[in-house]
Amino acid sequence: IDNVKPIIYDTAQAAFLAGYAAAAASETGTVATFGGIQIPTVTIFMDGFADGVAKFNEDKGENVKLLGWDKKKQNGTFSGDFEKQDKGKQITKNFISAGADVIMPVAGPVGKGAGAAVAEANKGGEKAKLIWVDSDGYLTAPDYKEYMLTSVVKTMDKAVEDVIKADAEGKFDPTPYVGTLENEGVALAPFHDFDSTIGEDTKKEIEALKAQIISGDLKVE
Repeated sequence: IDNVKPIIYDTAQAAFLAGYAAAAASETGTVATFGGIQIPTVTIFMDGFADGVAKFNEDKGENVKLLGWDKKKQNGTFSGDFEKQDKGKQITKNFISAGADVIMPVAGPVGKGAGAAVAEANKGGEKAKLIWVDSDGYLTAPDYKEYMLTSVVKTMDKAVEDVIKADAEGKFDPTPYVGTLENEGVALAPFHDFDSTIGEDTKKEIEALKAQIISGDLKVE
């Protein structure tokens, strides 16, 4: 439609960095992700995350396992909706039992169930961590901020501002705005409380990967 401009996000780019960070931060050698419903706006996060874990393994000669998503087969674990927090909690408990210590729910409010499972695991002596999506979970899910490694963020404020500014300047066009690492439409959130434990080397590696994605040298499918 001539007067409608879609705003969409290539979240796989930022999720790639999150997958690399998850693999680097894992002490058990196992990480996990799950979705709400198997639709492209969910699985795009999981694809990027899987590739980031694979990149870490390739670069470091490691074998960090990913539970909950097989990118090649395009199948994995889903809660079935974006509402039932108890389902998210049970899925996460199962992942932790299977050895995962970094979990990324891509399931809206169901993620709070994952947060509850991670909190319980930590109180029981485990060292599980969360990766949030859409917003910076350290700020938007503060009940679980002490377990929040990072988040895969859609910077909606930046996207909306860019689109409105272009329109105000008479430069409107209906071509979709695609949020990328380059235009800062998607981003990896700060490590917050884990900043000192993630390690300077890992942070530099993530910055280098970000630069490669922006330059096009590294393509996230």
